[in-house]
Amino acid sequence: MALPKILKDFNLFGDGNNWQGLIQSLTLPELARRMVEYEGGGMEGPIEVDMGNELMEMTWTPGGLLVDGVYDTWGSPIHDAAQLRFTGSYESDEDGTVVPVEVVVRGRHKTIGGAEASKGDNSTAEITTTISYYKLVIDGETIIERDVPGMVFNVRGEDRMADRRAALGL
Repeated sequence: MALPKILKDFNLFGDGNNWQGLIQSLTLPELARRMVEYEGGGMEGPIEVDMGNELMEMTWTPGGLLVDGVYDTWGSPIHDAAQLRFTGSYESDEDGTVVPVEVVVRGRHKTIGGAEASKGDNSTAEITTTISYYKLVIDGETIIERDVPGMVFNVRGEDRMADRRAALGL
């Protein structure tokens, strides 16, 4: 019988700040492709044509007072002003193997939710960050790297945009 490797702990760093113990939860970015339906003459039916990645977002929830530095890049005119780095420790209950996972994103804080304030309670506020750069590293191997303005899309070292960049003279 096989058991999954379970996230046993994680940390979030924001713009170089270590937020150890301050982040209650987060939702890692969803990987999704933008597909459009196409049916041309002589085709038996439609297919979906891949038009690239969907807009990516990451949501995260700090506990208590908002973490230091989160407002520093709020409203920045720069598309990748905010950097977040998730580090996770996934562990096997079969053999105790620990697999490190790292997700690095750069983008903008789109929303900083207002927290409900109540004396003695832990107030939380959800923050949504839109992403222009994304990198997923599992056990030291870069699985996905995506840089939208740079027209970079790598999967396990395969540069899937190289031919398009060359065709555009980039």
